[in-house]
Amino acid sequence: MEAINGVMSRIADIQARIGALQPPAQPATFAGVAATGSGAGGSTPYSPVGIGSAASGPVAAGAGPASGAASFASSLSQAVASRSATPPGLVSGTAPGAGGAAVGGAPGVVGGGARRADGVPVDLAAYGNGKVPAEALSTIGHGSHRMWAPAAANYQRMREAAAREGVTLKVTDSYRSYEQQVDLARRKGLYSQGGLAAKPGTSEHGWGLSLDLDLDGRAQAWMRTHAKEYGFTENVPREPWHWTFTA
Repeated sequence: MEAINGVMSRIADIQARIGALQPPAQPATFAGVAATGSGAGGSTPYSPVGIGSAASGPVAAGAGPASGAASFASSLSQAVASRSATPPGLVSGTAPGAGGAAVGGAPGVVGGGARRADGVPVDLAAYGNGKVPAEALSTIGHGSHRMWAPAAANYQRMREAAAREGVTLKVTDSYRSYEQQVDLARRKGLYSQGGLAAKPGTSEHGWGLSLDLDLDGRAQAWMRTHAKEYGFTENVPREPWHWTFTA
């Protein structure tokens, strides 16, 4: 009996020694670098558990280092993509997609720029309505007419598309300064009072978003069919000549 106890004691001692020789567990790694918290200088081990993956636990037993790293990289990419969002208070302008089409926008719209929640272009907001300098706007290819850059680019594409179908778009007004808005209100009255002018300082023309067009019957019909493809909308009742870039 004493012999058996001696053998068992010896086996337990051997197992303890073997256990001491095993390497310590390592934190999850990505591309060979220990994963830590996302903040600068973070040191909290990062766990891939539950991120964009059907498996909610560690990498399955038997999966090799390469497959584990690939799975983690895929999960991390999905997690980052799902958290991408427009900053609060802004709405996105359209962004080019495959073939020049906008992602989530009208089929023909290209370019884009961020806007505030009220639709004002972020890159022009600091100037004020009707106070935007000429160099902050872009030419539309008609005389001295200028607009917010994304609107100008899409107008030129729209005009070219119309021309290919034998339709001519003529511009009578584009960006309108605050002083011009005051003069128009004096001459034509405020829209809210039955006239044709927005209250000075509130006009869509004052941000370079709107155009007034001189359209014959065919051109008006073309615009009502195709303008939305380039981000333009006939958005003011009683003014079929007024078209605004709303994409």
